[in-house]
Amino acid sequence: MNTLETTETKDAKTTAVTTQISGSKAVLEALIHEGVDTVFGYPGGAIMPIYDALYDYNDQLKHILVRHEQGGIHAAQGYARTSGRVGVAFATSGPGATNLVTGLADAMIDSNPIVCITGQVFASLLGTDAFQETDVVNITTPVTKWNYQVTDATEIPSVLAKAFYIARTGRPGPVLIDITKNAQIQLFDYEGYEPCNHIRSYRPAPIVRKEYVEQAAKVINEAKKPFVLFGQGIILGKAEEEFRAFLEKSGFPAATTVMGLSALETDHPQHVGMLGMHGNYAPNVMTNECDVLIAIGMRFDDRVTGRLDKYAKQAKVIHLDIDPAEIDKNVKTTVPVWGDCKETLPLLTELLEVKDHSAWLQQFRELEKEEIKEVIHDELNPTSDIMTMGEVIKVLNELTGGDAVIVTDVGQHQMITCRYAKFNQSKSNVTSGGLGTMGFGLPAAIGAWYGAPERDVVAIIGDGGIQMTIQELGTIMQFGAKVKILILNNEFLGMVRQWQQLFNDKRYSFVNITSPDFVAVAKGYYIEGNKISAREELRDALKTMLDHDKSYLLEVMVGKENNVFPMVAQGTSVSEIRLK
Repeated sequence: MNTLETTETKDAKTTAVTTQISGSKAVLEALIHEGVDTVFGYPGGAIMPIYDALYDYNDQLKHILVRHEQGGIHAAQGYARTSGRVGVAFATSGPGATNLVTGLADAMIDSNPIVCITGQVFASLLGTDAFQETDVVNITTPVTKWNYQVTDATEIPSVLAKAFYIARTGRPGPVLIDITKNAQIQLFDYEGYEPCNHIRSYRPAPIVRKEYVEQAAKVINEAKKPFVLFGQGIILGKAEEEFRAFLEKSGFPAATTVMGLSALETDHPQHVGMLGMHGNYAPNVMTNECDVLIAIGMRFDDRVTGRLDKYAKQAKVIHLDIDPAEIDKNVKTTVPVWGDCKETLPLLTELLEVKDHSAWLQQFRELEKEEIKEVIHDELNPTSDIMTMGEVIKVLNELTGGDAVIVTDVGQHQMITCRYAKFNQSKSNVTSGGLGTMGFGLPAAIGAWYGAPERDVVAIIGDGGIQMTIQELGTIMQFGAKVKILILNNEFLGMVRQWQQLFNDKRYSFVNITSPDFVAVAKGYYIEGNKISAREELRDALKTMLDHDKSYLLEVMVGKENNVFPMVAQGTSVSEIRLK
């Protein structure tokens, strides 16, 4: 059990007792006060004092030793995504800190609230090219919401309070605090920890302007063909119920971004599918048919819009977002509604006029029938002996009932999973959206399980992505995260191969990838596993994986040259989406 050190000074007139602790203990006290229960990290020389202090905090803080710092930060992301809390990662200086950069960039673009704490060389050595010294503050400035270097231990309580506040408020994001070694070992007078709830120069959410809400309501109420696009902002704003109330009063069709998946249950009668390059046919086509586009908590990424000069030019655009920088960034807004959607959606819902939009919604369903006929039926019910990724996801849905946390890596398997996975509850989709980071899946799934240990966590990964962070099987081995690992192996870097087939005359340049015996590798880490290639084995193999009381790896061999359709080719309009 941790005890704070005290020093006692006395003179003839007074007795003064001052509590002194080291900078390292101040770091850990801050984490405890912020409600942190799990830290993902990897020790090293420059952060050793913090790890030494951590030795006395084992009963209050769980530390998960990852096998690579990138694994640590992706795990912190997964934890944040399923728990709704701030994820925390530790790394040492130099290569330890630079190994966090990919995860910071990923968290920045996907708005994941994480705090990374890195060790740094002694302040007296800064700028001398000391062993394992890098200027981590300047390196990470473009990929953090805020970063700061601490050289004096007295700053640690206030800086960490500020770090957590910035990471979780407004549009969430990653924060990095770099602490020199002298600050970690320095003793100072500790006056306790005060959480931060205000920074003078920082406004997490813009002031809601009710006149804009009223203008938006007027435009929406006049619409004949209104269409809702929703993103992760609903999940980050904890506004799922407010969004559902808005949707059900309005009767509008609604489509999700990749990051918005699970904000609304997949089978909701107004849910018309996924937007984007490999999204559903109807929402892409109807984007250029609606008269009012209502975007909620999404950022009009290029994978959603296709060619901007041909995107929804016929529509008035209402954009609800907490980040004013997103308004008019890509798509010109008719009426902006700034603010937290948990606050703005009820205001807008109250002003909605109830109208019948069933005929408009039915137009989406008619296009959906076309997609089912041309694409979905054959993907989910193939007639050849070769399994498809889609049928694997279909059977997984049947066995999980749509209640599992689904973590994906990046590639064809990601798009197939996002297209066909069923989600019944929020915070169930964990994927690398904006950055598209291969290697994200396995460590993120570990973190996702620690964020929601009561839920089934299934990591769906390609044969390429798994090999980028496969060493994190060692983390599972040591700490026992009950992650179900489903490798969809097509013996290719599938998404790049698909592009080479469609746009480079099948010139398959370095996309055929050889893999190890994944089941043997897993068994080397004392993780049970199986490999199948026949359809008749699929259901039982998936059930065995899900029923196993520990982590489990299942490798499924799927079609080598199967493609993901529909597809909006780069440089084309969303209405030019290809079914084949």
